[in-house]
Amino acid sequence: MVKAKKYLGQHFLKDESIALRIVESLRSMDQAILEIGPGTGVLSKFLFERVDELFLLDVDTESIRFLLKSYPQYADRIIEGDFLKNELSFLPANYAVIGNFPYNISSQIFFKILEQRHCVDEVVCMLQKEVAARLCSPPGNKQYGILSVLLQAFYDLEYMFDVTPDVFDPPPKVFSGVIRMKRNANKDLECDYSVFKTVVKQGFQNRRKTLRNALKPLSLPVKISELEILNRRAETLSYQEFIGLAKLVERWKN
Repeated sequence: MVKAKKYLGQHFLKDESIALRIVESLRSMDQAILEIGPGTGVLSKFLFERVDELFLLDVDTESIRFLLKSYPQYADRIIEGDFLKNELSFLPANYAVIGNFPYNISSQIFFKILEQRHCVDEVVCMLQKEVAARLCSPPGNKQYGILSVLLQAFYDLEYMFDVTPDVFDPPPKVFSGVIRMKRNANKDLECDYSVFKTVVKQGFQNRRKTLRNALKPLSLPVKISELEILNRRAETLSYQEFIGLAKLVERWKN
């Protein structure tokens, strides 16, 4: 058996009925699938039955050994590596992602997915409930934040269901939530993504302040800083409004 490692944030799902619900939440069964952090293979078991091109990627050597022993026929698709650091050159041009994400690095995983947004068509994942709810939150909600805006600009997000702590070994101290992200029609924004990301991050840096004050470090010209939209707080803006603001900033910079 594989021992859960605290430093890797491992909590192994042991309820197969929930594992099946997670797998069945994935719509992209006809394309390549990357499972991040398969651990003991509780999702992999059902994925191998349904997916022709499945890749398992785990940073834990012990998990990799266990998976290779369990699925020797798929040895060339069971890869030891870090999703955050790997170039993922073994994957085709487009793929979907599934996984029970370690809670301590889930935000970093989403930032990496955003970097790969032109390749990643769909994501189904389990993470800490609070984070899952935050990502799916609409504007005007206190949970709405940086990743909510960045992800919603490129994906349609849906909160699927809750998962209780008792179905894990060891059980985490928090509830979990499963979400589905489906790539939307925004292949590219109407502004540079790096400018959009900067404006969003700076806007939420001091979320209690108005955008006029929050964006002061950007040294915006008077023409922009006097806009009425800057009287609002970042949490009230939709991703479309942030794109509009980023377009103005980009135009000024150029």
